[in-house]
Amino acid sequence: MGRKGWGDIPRVNLYEYNIDLDLLHSVPYSTVRQHRVIPIERKGDEITLGMVDPLNVIARDEIYLLTGARVRPVIIGEEEFNQILSWHFGVREEMDRVVEVFREEREAYMEDGILSPEDLRDIVAGAPVVQAVNSLFAQAAGEGASDIHLEIQEKNLRIRYRVDGVLLEALCLPGYVYAPILTRIKIMAGMDIAERRLPQDGRIRIQLGGKELDMRVSTLPTVMGEKMVIRLLDSASLPLHFDQLGFSQFNLQKFKNMIQRSHGMVLVTGPTGSGKTTTLYSALRELNVASHNIVTIEDPIEYRLRGVNQVQINTKAGLTFARGLRSILRQDPDIIMVGEIRDGETADIAVRSALTGHLILSTLHTNDATGALTRLLDMGVEPYLIASSVVGIIAQRLVRLICSHCRSPREIAPGDRVRVTLGVEDQAPLTLYRGQGCKHCNYTGYRGRMAIHEALIMDQELEQLILRKAPREALRTTARKAGLVSLLEDGFSKVLAGKTTLEEVLRVAS
Repeated sequence: MGRKGWGDIPRVNLYEYNIDLDLLHSVPYSTVRQHRVIPIERKGDEITLGMVDPLNVIARDEIYLLTGARVRPVIIGEEEFNQILSWHFGVREEMDRVVEVFREEREAYMEDGILSPEDLRDIVAGAPVVQAVNSLFAQAAGEGASDIHLEIQEKNLRIRYRVDGVLLEALCLPGYVYAPILTRIKIMAGMDIAERRLPQDGRIRIQLGGKELDMRVSTLPTVMGEKMVIRLLDSASLPLHFDQLGFSQFNLQKFKNMIQRSHGMVLVTGPTGSGKTTTLYSALRELNVASHNIVTIEDPIEYRLRGVNQVQINTKAGLTFARGLRSILRQDPDIIMVGEIRDGETADIAVRSALTGHLILSTLHTNDATGALTRLLDMGVEPYLIASSVVGIIAQRLVRLICSHCRSPREIAPGDRVRVTLGVEDQAPLTLYRGQGCKHCNYTGYRGRMAIHEALIMDQELEQLILRKAPREALRTTARKAGLVSLLEDGFSKVLAGKTTLEEVLRVAS
């Protein structure tokens, strides 16, 4: 960690540290920027302070006064400092302007701590709030975030980004900027700024860096105030080719065989955020030819597909999945994608449609492939309909990829428990990889994601078990005997290939 520095002050690699975010955000951005310092960690009454100029005594004194802790200086590089500043304070300058504007406005707040909707609407139209919110979106998109979380706490507004499936804290702001920031986003999303007691949904479409970005906005009332989550949808970055989805050749061939059928139902299962919709869109792209009439019914439509007829659910107007699916069947479709099977009525219509000459693609929230069969039974679908209609099922999860910039090998010694887990004999050489953490992966050791899968093809033995309403364990045992590769096994193969880590696979698929 330490390298030769100035005198007794060691030089360190900042990327090797897990920076204490609470400590970092306890120091004003102006101090960090002016003195080019990064508070790294605190142990007892001592703070390790990364300094571009370790002889800056004024900076040391200011950190001591702010924290009350003794300062232990270490030397950091200019490039490292700029990278940390960009990630953790990329929008801080714009946010600080908002903080300054509203610091003097707090006396105008009502007793519940919130300005009237009319006052807020006027205030958030000002340049500081507009620029701050736009910068927030731009930074999140630039970091590859899939979601932005804005959460009001007792005294602060906490802003976090979900990058590669993991939440990272980006900003911690004074609580009094909560109202203007959320109000500005609500206005952009076409939401009611006066409604704070009920959940709301909205959508924003803006231009960022020359490309169009769609965002889904959701609010949820909590005891502290409204929590807001913004889902970022970038159609330009959507991997639509099968070879980009992480399928093994074995599972990919199974999936291609499923979707090439003229009729039947193909299901993709997994928890929220596991890439199910991306997999379905990839299938539609493969099937999208002039001789096919493809219609989708979705809630919401996440990406626009040229040549595909896409229908948006509108429950307020009475357009549900079940009603929309009935109407689609009168549109002479060849292939229908149902965004999600949520209830028994939709499930029943979908399976009957699959039996009448249509290829149905849809998703379910289940833990594995065989769980989808029992879920359909639980929804009240007749066993003979399931046995006759379901062609195959893909279950999937997303795992983080090891960062290619800081990827390093480690030899696994004989007798190590890791060998038992991965099924590698003691005599065989075994090298695994992990990321050390660097500026390219925000010091996590991971950058990007790929899917792990299990692919179940329906056969006669499974059909007979379904007709007898056999338990899930019996279905899974039969599927395994027929060659089903489990999610864990597919994940282990990607660990052995050096693409991800064992810890990551166990985290998402254990």
